[in-house]
Amino acid sequence: MEKMTLNVKGMSCGHCINSIGGSVGELAGVTNVKVNLDSGTVNVEFNPNEVTLDKIKEIIDDQGYDVQ
Repeated sequence: MEKMTLNVKGMSCGHCINSIGGSVGELAGVTNVKVNLDSGTVNVEFNPNEVTLDKIKEIIDDQGYDVQ
């Protein structure tokens, strides 16, 4: 398992938490997603043999957020 903290701009409310957490959490290989509005970060734990970091970033970007 790999753990990564992503800086994400544009998150501001509970909908953002549900949107990102739900979409990333549904990816095969993702075991944990934690969205922190205060720090503007998304902590994700995933199996790199099943899903790539680029795919996770793409899913967040597709939700309308800016992944740094």
